[in-house]
Amino acid sequence: VQLQAYGGGVVHPGGSLRLSCAASVSFLDMNFMAWYRQAPGKERDLVAGITPANRANTVDTVKGRFTISMDNAKNTVFLQMNSLKPEDSAVYYCYANLGSRRYWGQGTLVTVSS
Repeated sequence: VQLQAYGGGVVHPGGSLRLSCAASVSFLDMNFMAWYRQAPGKERDLVAGITPANRANTVDTVKGRFTISMDNAKNTVFLQMNSLKPEDSAVYYCYANLGSRRYWGQGTLVTVSS
């Protein structure tokens, strides 16, 4: 399974970005898909997750600003990020879980700066 994440970039505070994660297999075969992020010197943390049944959740720090969604026909998971803050700056990683197997995308850098 390969995950290709893209869509990062540089944005001003208050701006928006949409990250995409394309998988080499159907997400319907997965148990769970998610976005994580890792800022310099910090641990990699969960941001949002979604199941093939389209049950989605986001962590409190981004709730109301970030939305995770998926397009099963394109095997793609999205992370819509609005009202971005400097503290959202990080490398964002796509993640998928199938049974005991875990898969990571290569990461895409998001920088929020004025």
